[in-house]
Amino acid sequence: MNNIPVIMIIFGGSGDLAHRKLYPALFNLFEQGLIHDNFAVIGTARRPWSHEYLRDQVSDAVHETHNEVDENDLAAFASHFYYQSHDVTNVEHYETLKNLAQDLDDRYSAQGNRIFYMAMAPKFFGTIAEHINDQHLTSSGFNRIVVEKPFGRDLATAEELNKQITASFAEDDIFRIDHYLGKEMIQNILPMRLTNPLIKNIWNNHNIKNVQVTLAEQLGVEARGGYYETAGALRDMVQNHIFQIITLLAMPEPKDLTSQSIHKAKQELLDSMVIPNEDEIERHFVRGQYLGSDVTFGYRQEPNVAEDSHTETFVAGEVKFKKGPLADLPIYFRTGKEMREKKNRIDIVLKHMSNQYGMAHSNNISIIIDPQMQIFITINGKKINESGIRRENLSYGLSSDEQKQVPDGYERLLHDVFVNDSTNFTHWSELKNYWKFIDHIEEAWQKENEQGQEPEQYLPYRMGPKSAAKIFESPTERWIYE
Repeated sequence: MNNIPVIMIIFGGSGDLAHRKLYPALFNLFEQGLIHDNFAVIGTARRPWSHEYLRDQVSDAVHETHNEVDENDLAAFASHFYYQSHDVTNVEHYETLKNLAQDLDDRYSAQGNRIFYMAMAPKFFGTIAEHINDQHLTSSGFNRIVVEKPFGRDLATAEELNKQITASFAEDDIFRIDHYLGKEMIQNILPMRLTNPLIKNIWNNHNIKNVQVTLAEQLGVEARGGYYETAGALRDMVQNHIFQIITLLAMPEPKDLTSQSIHKAKQELLDSMVIPNEDEIERHFVRGQYLGSDVTFGYRQEPNVAEDSHTETFVAGEVKFKKGPLADLPIYFRTGKEMREKKNRIDIVLKHMSNQYGMAHSNNISIIIDPQMQIFITINGKKINESGIRRENLSYGLSSDEQKQVPDGYERLLHDVFVNDSTNFTHWSELKNYWKFIDHIEEAWQKENEQGQEPEQYLPYRMGPKSAAKIFESPTERWIYE
C-alpha cells in the first residue's frame, strides 16, 4: 500500500468509539503501510490529557483488540498521536488546534492533507463544522470529514447539518459513515447478485415473492436510555442500517463498479420509493416496547426513560419502489431490542412453483450477517426411503480461520476515507430520501399518540409484538426467520 500523508483530527478522541474502534483500526492500517511515516493523529476532548496519556490509551486500545502485538510497531504507531484539550464551543480553541495541525503537518510532511472525524455527541456536529469553516482549519491538500450517525433526527435537522458541513466541504469530501456498510456480508450483496447466473437471472419481481430484513438485538437500551428517548428504533436502525441494506438489495444493476455508478443506481431506486399513506402504515407497520421480566427492566423502567414513554424499541414495516428489479415487491423489515437472540439476516423468498408433489415449499436465499457469516439457499429434495419432500440448505460460509481474517467494519471504511473511495458511504441525496420516509412514519405515529394509541408491549426474548406477524400483504406470507 502507498503511505498516505495526512493529519487526522478526531473530535472526541477520549471517547468510547475512538478507543474501541478507531485506534485499533488505525493501527491495522499502520501495520499494512497505508499510513506510516507521514501521518499524525490529534485527539481532542475536554479532558486535560497529555500527549503521553493519549498514547497510553491508544496502546491499551490496541492490546484489548489484538491477541499478538509487536511492541516496537505499537510504540512507533502511538508516537504519532497528540492530544489537544478542546472545548468545541470555544472559538479560540480552534486557533490552537489549527496551529498544532500545521506544526505536525510540517514535522511529518503531511502535504496539507486533513481528515476531520466527528466522534462526539451528534448535537456538536454542526458547531464543529461551522468553526472548521470560520476558523479556516482546512488546508492546502485534500480535506475530508467523517460524520457518525445520526445525521440529524429528521429531514429538517439533517438539512441544517448538511448546510453547515457543505460550507467547508464538497459533497465528495463528506463521508457519512455507517459501519454496517463495512460488514463482510453486506459487502457480499452486490457480488452475490451480479456474478452468479443462478441468482442474477431470478433477481426480479417475476421470481421473488418478497424480501425480509431482520436486525434483532438481544440486549435492551441499558445505559443509553437518554439517547434512545430522542431516537427510537425507527430513527436508530431503520433510517440508516436497514435502508442501506434494502438499497443494495433493490437497486438496479450499476453500469460499472465505480462509486459514481453505484450511487447513481441507488439514487434512481430511491427516487422511486413509495411513501405509504396512513391506511398502509396502519396495516403494514408495527411499533412495540419491551416489557420487563424477573431479570430485566421493561423499557419504561430503564434509567432516563419517561414512565409514559411512547418511544418504540421495536419496529416492523414495509418498503416498496416503483423502479429497479424488485419494483412493486414488498420488502419487509423488523428490528428490535430484547429479542430472542442477536441475529442480523436477510431472507429472499422466491415464489412458489406449481408442482406435482403439492408439499414443496418455495426456495429461499438467506444471508446471515451476524453473528455468523453465511449465505445459504434452501431447496427441496426427496426424503430417503419414503415418499415426500425434505428441505436442505446449500451453504456458502467462511471457515473459522477466514472469519478471523475479516477486518472490522471501521478498518475497511477508514481505509476507504484515506484512499477517497465513497462507495460504501451515504450521499446526501440518498439520506434525504431516507429521512422523507422516516418523517412520514413518525408523523403518523404522532397522530396515534395524540389519539391515545401506544406502542404494543412485548415480552423480552421473543420476536417482538405479535402484530408483527400480520404486516404482510398476503395471509399466506410469514417471517422466514422465526
